[in-house]
Amino acid sequence: MKAAEVRAMTDQQLSDELMKLRREQFNLRMQSATGQSARPDQFGKVRKDIARIKTILHERAAVAEGK
Repeated sequence: MKAAEVRAMTDQQLSDELMKLRREQFNLRMQSATGQSARPDQFGKVRKDIARIKTILHERAAVAEGK
């Protein structure tokens, strides 16, 4: 997911996507713990997507507050 794609989303879409990514991150951790990790490269991708979404949400909140 690219930053331009994230910026095009609404706040509600970002919140939904964030929850989806957190579930996926949890599932990846559980797969790793049970030895079923089929996609080890996904850990970094999911983590970076979560950080990207949280950054955009934080930027929008700061702009809304007038900072």
